[in-house]
Amino acid sequence: MRVLIIGAGIAGPVTAMALRNIGIEATVYEARRGQPESPGLFLGLGVNGMRALDELDLLEPVLREQTIPTPRSEFRNAAGQLLGIVCNGSLRDGIPSVTISRGALQESLAVAAQSKGVQFHYGKRLLTYQVASDSVTARFTDGTEACADLLIGADGIHSRVRQIMSPIAPGPSYTGLLNFGGIVRDSGLEPTVDTMRMVWGRRAFFGYTVRDDGEAWWFANIGHKSEPKRDELDEISMASWRQKLVELFSADPAYITHLIRRAPSIWVAPIHDIPSIPRWHRGRAVLVGDSAHAVSPSAGQGASLAIEDALVLAKCLRDLAPTRAALERYEALRKPRAERIVAVGRQRGNYKAPPNRAAAWLRDLMMPIALRLFATEERLAWIHDYRVDWHEPITPAPA
Repeated sequence: MRVLIIGAGIAGPVTAMALRNIGIEATVYEARRGQPESPGLFLGLGVNGMRALDELDLLEPVLREQTIPTPRSEFRNAAGQLLGIVCNGSLRDGIPSVTISRGALQESLAVAAQSKGVQFHYGKRLLTYQVASDSVTARFTDGTEACADLLIGADGIHSRVRQIMSPIAPGPSYTGLLNFGGIVRDSGLEPTVDTMRMVWGRRAFFGYTVRDDGEAWWFANIGHKSEPKRDELDEISMASWRQKLVELFSADPAYITHLIRRAPSIWVAPIHDIPSIPRWHRGRAVLVGDSAHAVSPSAGQGASLAIEDALVLAKCLRDLAPTRAALERYEALRKPRAERIVAVGRQRGNYKAPPNRAAAWLRDLMMPIALRLFATEERLAWIHDYRVDWHEPITPAPA
């Protein structure tokens, strides 16, 4: 069996390696000319995603990258009052969840895949694909094409594969938030040992963590009713964004504006998710990761869900036949969990930008109670304790 994978982000390389483990030849095609030069923003890699990487012996190479252990998140209000602490879980041997730059994670996975013999073709932007009775052919904008038995869309939230497979499927949904972020090499702040600190500011939401060497990674979420286009964001200078953020957080703890002012670069992007699409597969095409179920970064689960998808899809193709039955089982196993986590991410994001001062006051009053009741290890175990056992066989769906 030969497989074409569209997209070399996170889901693509992991899927290729999982398939290679079961004797399926998978080739990755990526629209970019190569791996991004900038590490970009960072993301949380949950212990469930780390556990899935460990099933493929990929966890150790990832942890060799520059990561920040973040087994817990600490929540405070604008006055500095502690509202609660949420455990992010840990593996059985005590390895905690981590924060890692998206670029570093992608590069680590691509290098690991190439070391296992997976071929990558860069500069290959998908134009369309066509399905025949016994094959699928992908055509790229440079005029080239490739043929295989199955095509996997791992091409992210704006997936071209999804658009072709199901033109009427809903696209990305804007959550009403803009996401900003930056890295400050020498912040002058004390290390936030094993902690991601979150602050519900008076007008926006801020999170940061400080490494032992003083390097700080921070992000900010601000409410923005209408979705700005990419060119509209690019037209606004970094200095203007910096000034806007400083103004929004001017009444909050001083270290927030300190980090904003010290960041050499500030990234900005609207936050989207994909709550649900009717189906994840059709014919000889199937979706994994953000292509099927993009989740807001508020959930901290986007990368982990993509890695889980890769393993479950490979297991279904390994254990079930024909291919259609394997794809149906994969979707049935993954869709409920993914959509539930997408809903959690959207709900968490809704609390980040209060519409007025009264709403912020009520949130600060109720949040300690909500965190104690609904953010306990037991309540979040369905997310963190999830495991894809590589050796456990996939059984057909009940009749």
